[in-house]
Amino acid sequence: MRSRIFVSMLILVLLTIMLSTLFLFAVYYQQLSKDVEREMNNGVAYVSAGIKAVGYDYLSEIDGLDRNSRITLVDLDGTVLFDNFADVSNMDNHRDREEIAEAMSEGRGQSVRFSKTLDSHYYYLAVRLDDGKVLRISARADSIFTVFMDNIVLIIAIALVAFLILLILARQLTKRIVEPINKIDLENPDESEIYDELSPLITRIRKQRSHIEQQMVELKKKQDEFIAITEGMDEGLIVLDKMGYILSINNRALELVGSSRSDQTGIHFLELIREFQVQKTIESALDGKFLEKSFKIENKIVELRANPVFEGKEVKGAIVLLVDVTEKYRAETIRKEFSANVSHELKTPLTSIYGYAELLKNGLVKEEDVQSFYQRIIDEASRLITLIDDIIKLSQLDERTTDLVKEKLNLYDRAKNIIGTLELMSQEKMITVTLEGGDAWIYGVPRLIDDLIYNLCHNAIKYNRPKGSVNVKLSKKAGRVLLSVKDTGIGIPKEHHDRIFERFYRVDKSHSKETGGTGLGLSIVKHITNYHEGIISLDSDRDKGTEITISFPEA
Repeated sequence: MRSRIFVSMLILVLLTIMLSTLFLFAVYYQQLSKDVEREMNNGVAYVSAGIKAVGYDYLSEIDGLDRNSRITLVDLDGTVLFDNFADVSNMDNHRDREEIAEAMSEGRGQSVRFSKTLDSHYYYLAVRLDDGKVLRISARADSIFTVFMDNIVLIIAIALVAFLILLILARQLTKRIVEPINKIDLENPDESEIYDELSPLITRIRKQRSHIEQQMVELKKKQDEFIAITEGMDEGLIVLDKMGYILSINNRALELVGSSRSDQTGIHFLELIREFQVQKTIESALDGKFLEKSFKIENKIVELRANPVFEGKEVKGAIVLLVDVTEKYRAETIRKEFSANVSHELKTPLTSIYGYAELLKNGLVKEEDVQSFYQRIIDEASRLITLIDDIIKLSQLDERTTDLVKEKLNLYDRAKNIIGTLELMSQEKMITVTLEGGDAWIYGVPRLIDDLIYNLCHNAIKYNRPKGSVNVKLSKKAGRVLLSVKDTGIGIPKEHHDRIFERFYRVDKSHSKETGGTGLGLSIVKHITNYHEGIISLDSDRDKGTEITISFPEA
């Protein structure tokens, strides 16, 4: 801006100098012309007076004295009688000359024309004398250009001096003009010291700043809304430009791709995602193809959907959606295992019942063994019924059946009752069962809570060592009720802890078969705990006993 103002002022200075020079010379020329005319009038008067006083011999006396003015005497017929510049014998008749003709008729005449004799423009003034002859005086009529060229050196010198002075003034003036603009405080434009001509600019800056601030507030609001939405998503979201650089990414996406950096905006997606197949899928989206595939990333199964963004027919970027389907795949795997296990677990007792019944029907059993075969059929049928009951319980818990009404329960009383029902079993295995603590109130479904306590205590007795012990303890901590069942049994190896609560999962299948377990007890405990918004924890190891603690919200 400074240079543009400076150049504009220089152009203005040059134009001013040129126009001023031309104007001054025009005025000077006008004044010079008037001076020449005045001098010629004076000259005519002087020469006329001399002729009148002395006669025409006066012309001979002044011949050669003044070489600046040309004096010519013309007779009545136009013949040139005297000329102080030229030989009269070689001169043409002057009767038709404009100023001569005008003087003869009017008594006075004047004109400006080019003189072939003197090869220059001349100003002519003629007067008629008393005897009818015409006296003419002429002087050189210089043009403006001639005057200008005669004084060109002086003009250039004056112009250079004026230019240098104006150049310095232009620099100073430019600085003074620009300085207030440079010092405008854009944050507080009204507080800036400016000249009046900048007031409209300050007003526009203030309005523009207000408008920008409003736009920034709205933009920040929309950005916060976008961040709130994307950060609240359970899916990972990545927005890419057409070159593959990340425009936006939420924390869930960083988590799913296994990145520890807090902000990946501005980097290329190849720096973020190392999986080759994932990279190829995203590159295909940037080429304009929609793809949906599942990949294993950082021990997680992630479903990736890469969708190109078009503007007309041109790809402007891509939207990448990452969905963690690990639990979905795991649930599908568990469902398949569950279906296979149910079929196997139902088929085993049914096969036994069928076999025993067929042997009895065909009379292939000794008389003394008939009762034992009947007992085996009853045991297998009982096991089958128990298995079906457990499956139904799990199904109800999965579906969260609405007719299960929660009540305020005292866990201490219910644990005491359950321990009483298991007294015969504990005595047969010589297991000592103790109950510690006091009243502990929660909101729960009585039947489900009884099943939970029963399964925990039953397992603690069944998988215990002879003459072992089971300790049931109730306590309170931070607004929650803790139910702990600890035994001195065979324990659960660490490598099985992650799967011990799965349906039909058994640590030792041969031992479980001997004890008649269905493999659903701890799974039922886990589901009942979740149904009551509880938290379950396991502390166990091989041959070191097991302690299972469940935390419920206190009523």
